Amino acid sequence: MEQQQMETYEKINSMMKDVTDLRVEYWHQYSNFQSWQFWFIFVLMFLTPLLVLYFTIDRKKIFLLGFYGFNINTWFGLIDTWGNKQGLWGYPYELTPYIPGNLSLDTALIPVLFILVYQWTLNHNKNFYLYSIVLSLFLSFILKPTLVMHNFFLLHKWANYFYLFIFYCIIFLFSKLLTNIFLKMSKNSSFL
Repeated sequence: MEQQQMETYEKINSMMKDVTDLRVEYWHQYSNFQSWQFWFIFVLMFLTPLLVLYFTIDRKKIFLLGFYGFNINTWFGLIDTWGNKQGLWGYPYELTPYIPGNLSLDTALIPVLFILVYQWTLNHNKNFYLYSIVLSLFLSFILKPTLVMHNFFLLHKWANYFYLFIFYCIIFLFSKLLTNIFLKMSKNSSFL
């Protein structure tokens, strides 16, 4: 590695550590276990969705639903981290300062809602895409504005609710596509 490249890398690494230290300090001061916001996020947006999923998931379809939900979790987490790092949005209150993005939304509430919609459309022979769009509309134009109103979520720069809606649609469509590909592969070993 060239000297200039190494110096730039070390500068970036040092700045990232400074930002991490600042995030931890911020969390301890404003978003820790003693704040009502922490408990709101933990109970309503993290624990409750996971408990609801535990008691309502169709055990006969658990791997299909889990695979789809894991896809939602992965892609939503990546886009959420990207948006956070780009300064497009942020979360003043988080469960932990050590994981970027919002752990409660990324790993619990959003994936669980999409899993439950997928399960419901499978069990009731309904249009998956229509109901997933309805969920995306709800998340983008009702849930997120409510979170903004109470300072749990903040939009910056050019980000707006319509773009969030587009991101949700891209995520559920891509997750469904991957799920369908894996379903076909499991039924037909010569597929792809």
